[in-house]
Amino acid sequence: MAPDVWAQGDAYEAYVGRWSRRVAAEFVPWLDVPGGARWVDVGCGTGALTEAVVTMAAPASVVGVDPSDGFLGTARERVAGATFEAGSAAELPVADGAADAVVSGLALNFVPDASAAVTEGVRVAARGAVVAAYVWDYAEGMQLMRHFWAAAADVDPAGADLDEGTRFPLCRPEPLRRLWQAAGLADVTVRPIDVPTAFASFDDYWRPFLGGQGAAPGYLATLPRSRQEAIRHAVRVRLPVAADGSIALTARAWAVRGLRP
Repeated sequence: MAPDVWAQGDAYEAYVGRWSRRVAAEFVPWLDVPGGARWVDVGCGTGALTEAVVTMAAPASVVGVDPSDGFLGTARERVAGATFEAGSAAELPVADGAADAVVSGLALNFVPDASAAVTEGVRVAARGAVVAAYVWDYAEGMQLMRHFWAAAADVDPAGADLDEGTRFPLCRPEPLRRLWQAAGLADVTVRPIDVPTAFASFDDYWRPFLGGQGAAPGYLATLPRSRQEAIRHAVRVRLPVAADGSIALTARAWAVRGLRP
């Protein structure tokens, strides 16, 4: 199986980081965390969710944690007013009960042990703190990826095992709800967040897949040029291209939140 690649922040931004920012803009107000809170962003990546917290939640502090030095470098350049530290979701560099809100955007399904990650989030959460996350609806609602993987399956059936829709059954409402409840969190709620993902042209859509960051681009980079071109053609045929060449898609994320008793 081709590895998921998470190293180059700018390439990730072009692929899904920009769409994560739109989800974060709805996610943060939904959490209803009072100003002056201490936040921890687990798997902060290039800082999409961290930036939304800084600009929308009037926090006392925000600590972003991620294992990728490349992503952390991009986050530090893009987001002022937050602290970024290297670390894993299973072992956060945060003291017990030190956070009023523990959040994660588009990271939970890539953690080797999601249950351990949520348990670690509960450890650093104060009593009454919010613990929340969002993940893409890979199986249905993340259209830019669904079109890619459907085309890839036609050209290279062996690549079907890499499809996030198959790999990440966690990224659905009921599995997320059960995970939060199993961690002992109260008042668990799950909701969809839909955002538009508009592309000016097919090249605007396709170019981020050549950046090598993430599951689909990482897989594409392992293929010979001829097979990459075959997938490119198959994707183009599938996409709903308007008369002016633009492509209007949508992306759905599932968001889950609960309270530390």
